[in-house]
Amino acid sequence: MTMFRVFLLSLLLFCCAACTGLPDLTQREASYAFNLAQTQHSRLGQRILPVLEEHLATSSPQQSAVVMLADAEQALATRLLLTAQADVSLDLQYYIWRNDSSGQQLLEAIYAAAERGVRVRLLMDDLHSRDADVWFAYLNQHPNIQVRLFNPFIPRFSRALGFMFDFSRANRRMHNKSFTVDNLATIVGGRNIGNDYFDRTDGFYFADLDVLAMGPVVNAVSDDFDEYWNSDSAYPYELLHSPANNPRQGPPNNDLADLVTPQQVSLDKLIQAKRWQWANVAMISDSPNKGLGTAAPEELITDALARAIGSPERQLLLVSPYFVPTAAGVDALATIAAQGVEVKVLTNAFATTDVAIVHSGYAKRRRALLEAGIQLFEMRPNNGSSDPTKTGAFSSSASSLHAKTFAVDQYRIFVGSFNFDPRSARLNTELGFIIDNQHLATQLAETFTNNVPYSSYQVLLDEDGHMYWLERRPEGTIRHDQEPQTSWFQRFASGFFGLLPIDWLL
Repeated sequence: MTMFRVFLLSLLLFCCAACTGLPDLTQREASYAFNLAQTQHSRLGQRILPVLEEHLATSSPQQSAVVMLADAEQALATRLLLTAQADVSLDLQYYIWRNDSSGQQLLEAIYAAAERGVRVRLLMDDLHSRDADVWFAYLNQHPNIQVRLFNPFIPRFSRALGFMFDFSRANRRMHNKSFTVDNLATIVGGRNIGNDYFDRTDGFYFADLDVLAMGPVVNAVSDDFDEYWNSDSAYPYELLHSPANNPRQGPPNNDLADLVTPQQVSLDKLIQAKRWQWANVAMISDSPNKGLGTAAPEELITDALARAIGSPERQLLLVSPYFVPTAAGVDALATIAAQGVEVKVLTNAFATTDVAIVHSGYAKRRRALLEAGIQLFEMRPNNGSSDPTKTGAFSSSASSLHAKTFAVDQYRIFVGSFNFDPRSARLNTELGFIIDNQHLATQLAETFTNNVPYSSYQVLLDEDGHMYWLERRPEGTIRHDQEPQTSWFQRFASGFFGLLPIDWLL
């Protein structure tokens, strides 16, 4: 009898979910980024615009100013600083926003900005939105804050049922990350919002990379945000959650008394910093139509990435935490290497990846990549071989690599959300910058030479064709003949999943 009741309940849930559809968007209001005339008198405008005008008077009007945010603490401090300086607008687009001290501190700063009259538009992918759902409900009640969810799950009470009834759409996620203030400054890169991305936890920490930019490229990011915000996949929060279930109340209970305040920097020092680099910067992204599977080939970021990589003459450096090259990708890299180009790849080792099944899609291609002359490095966890206080993109103190970047011939780099895997190429929407700047590209090359060999395992083939992992430490070099820090079962599982035809999902 009990089993029969379970069956009836399951059938009822199935029928309810099947009958539930996405809300109607015909009454949704479109909105767009503010233009320069509306933001030039803001605090940011008064500081940034003179700097831009001074540079552009003697240089190309197409150039933007960029600075790398490799240090995790500085990446959070910069977001907090810009939010505190916002006078007109905040446009925020993220895949994950954790309900932890970092996420809460930023959300409190955003709420304070709205109280000052700043218009806030927060666009979140819905896959992980439950984590901070109580905050989104609270923020969305403010007259100056709008929250929208990209590709929301229906029914709302179960992600599993959402995948079951609409897998093709639900499997397509918005992986973009951007943080734009007053349409004058923007942060784009690989970091989500959470303690594990800002090195504020004693546990798992992702080494990542963002770019802070000002100049013409900011308008491109804002235009792209508008396209997503007004797309057929962006649903106002109130259409998905009944206001009756979210009565107006104070912010969710949280205790930030013991929160360590990030090292603060003044806005003037940030803008006048000598580390700013002026460059031709192109924003590239997928069309939001990709979220519905209706994007044309020319609307995909992969075309722009292929053009950016082009035909390297000397060197190609790839950094991707989830590296699943597929057979076609191996052939493409092999063709480049066969022309005498040095090709190096940094990805996660099995011991540092947070998605083990994705590693199987890479592991089965390792031998072919090595035989083609491609140099492979796998980031190892907390190796302690470098300065343990470093929290940069390839930090030795990190638990896992999360930065997504590449450099071509020491003159061009990419920084963004795109992983070199089929999911980024075919399913998820992505965003990033192509930056033509010799200084930044050379820095990445020097990092590969000076840091990566000592913070990762280098994968090699010996004279007999056996694969091994070389671990370089101050006290000496260690050879591993099996994948380091893995059990027999983990290696078996990786090999088994590598046999399955699931590359398109990885």
